[in-house]
Amino acid sequence: MATPELLDRAEALCSRRGAQLTALRRQVLALVLAADQPVGAYVLLDRLKAQRAGAAPPTVYRALDFLLDQGLIHKVERLNAFVGCTDALDHPADCHCEAEHDHPHQFLICKQCGATLEISDHAVAHALEKAAARAGFTLARATVEIEGVCGKCSAPAQPIGQQ
Repeated sequence: MATPELLDRAEALCSRRGAQLTALRRQVLALVLAADQPVGAYVLLDRLKAQRAGAAPPTVYRALDFLLDQGLIHKVERLNAFVGCTDALDHPADCHCEAEHDHPHQFLICKQCGATLEISDHAVAHALEKAAARAGFTLARATVEIEGVCGKCSAPAQPIGQQ
């Protein structure tokens, strides 16, 4: 899906929540969505400076905080980087079903190429809730980051001519 459509969906979602996706926040979200891997705040700042010469770290961090609060992006803690939230943005702009604002999510991170895939497995979330409850702990939020090797990196190399 084209980034403009995703940005329109994000804007509609924010509007329904009484929040405003300002031009700056929209630009930062567009940069996150355009990245092919999780992207760090200072990389975002460098890219934003190409569009806004006066951009500074607080500018980016405030925008990222807003996008995180709205559930439009996630932070991959292990990488200290950000990715767009596929669940929040998969709903059409005119959809009023209100995607889960803080849905369970897990990240599969390839230790070879850095590819990161967001999954939302409710069974994993329930298992964590049960384990926490057994320990007398009430789980408020959990992000699971799983490091391994993606299918592309683990596929055997094809000899030349057989590709």
